Amino acid sequence: MPEPLLKLDGVHTHIGAYHILHGVDLVVPENELTMLLGRNGAGKTTTLRTIMGLWRASAGRITLAVNQDNTRRVLDITEWRTPDIARGVGSGGVAYVPENMGIFSDLSVKENLLLAARAARTVDDIDTARLEWIFGFFPALKKFWLHPAGKLSGGQKQMLAVARAIIEPRQLLLIDEPSKGLAPAIVQNMITAFKELKAARTTILLVEQNFHFARQLGDSVAVMDDGRVVHSGSMAALAEDEALQARLLGLSLGAHG
Repeated sequence: MPEPLLKLDGVHTHIGAYHILHGVDLVVPENELTMLLGRNGAGKTTTLRTIMGLWRASAGRITLAVNQDNTRRVLDITEWRTPDIARGVGSGGVAYVPENMGIFSDLSVKENLLLAARAARTVDDIDTARLEWIFGFFPALKKFWLHPAGKLSGGQKQMLAVARAIIEPRQLLLIDEPSKGLAPAIVQNMITAFKELKAARTTILLVEQNFHFARQLGDSVAVMDDGRVVHSGSMAALAEDEALQARLLGLSLGAHG
């Protein structure tokens, strides 16, 4: 088996007096989209934040495989600072889209995207083809290009948050509930965008509560409960097994298609 792009081994996370993650074991294969599912409070967001170094793992190990100078290396990033994880080593870094979207409300759509395009000093430096590709999925961003991001609707802010993460190629995308609160037509645009990212062999770890969304996109899946991964396997297998869905998630994915 090839070395996974991202791997968590026995990761524990404490937030103050609270023990949130209880030995998370998680494998994210390279060039695939891995869904991270589970009931509310299972530890999914904490897992993403721990990977990004926003919360420190109190035990366990997080490793990231990178290509540097034509050499494949596995790096222990458990103690890395968040900016270093985002910057990465030789392979494009890690982008994180939090559930609260993390956009700059006082800046325009244009300024938000320019800040996210780390290699660009002006908008003219941004890859024009990639920017037009993003506008194809999220035309509202082009329409409101010069508007303050804080004045966008909730759905438009979510589009901007995802656009910021993909304005440059990244080694790994961590995305927390991108379809939350979006209208069905916008959700479909989001699905199409992620399918194209998958076709471009982008590795994605995605937390999602919309099971129609999860079933369409996921290659592999990990299900969390009470701060642990209690199931891992293929998304297709879980989508076909309603008894397993009910046991792990308390509902049937098939009922949400």
